[in-house]
Amino acid sequence: MHPHIEIKILDPRLNAWGLPKYQTPLAAAIDLFACIDAPMQILPQAAAVLVPSGIALHMDSPALCAVILPRSGLGHKKGLILGNSVGLIDADYTAQCFISVWNRNPPGSEAITIEPGERIAQMMFLPVVRPQLNVVSEFSRSSERGGGGFGSTGV
Repeated sequence: MHPHIEIKILDPRLNAWGLPKYQTPLAAAIDLFACIDAPMQILPQAAAVLVPSGIALHMDSPALCAVILPRSGLGHKKGLILGNSVGLIDADYTAQCFISVWNRNPPGSEAITIEPGERIAQMMFLPVVRPQLNVVSEFSRSSERGGGGFGSTGV
């Protein structure tokens, strides 16, 4: 599956830093760059901050979406994660994509500095299934689990 997606470069510095691309032949996502003008300090436990990615997309298909995910190393080693856990980009959204970042480290820890052009997140394109929802008063079949909640199948 190789759909065509239009990408608009909104920040010309991406031409020097590197256009979004897959870093290895089997990479699942493209890296996103911090398109900021100066180093940005992200304080521990402060409110999430939106960082421009410098790109806009036109997927133009109800069968596609994109998700913005944290880069594993930044989250694990430095504590820089996404402020909204995962960012969803719908196929009909064509404005600039922003990256919500948050410093999850405890108060009193050092600020995390994001440098202009730093790769701070990644974007994965995913298929979308849009089922028809049928309202029912009872389900047509039962399941082994049924209404069992958290931990109902074991710890």
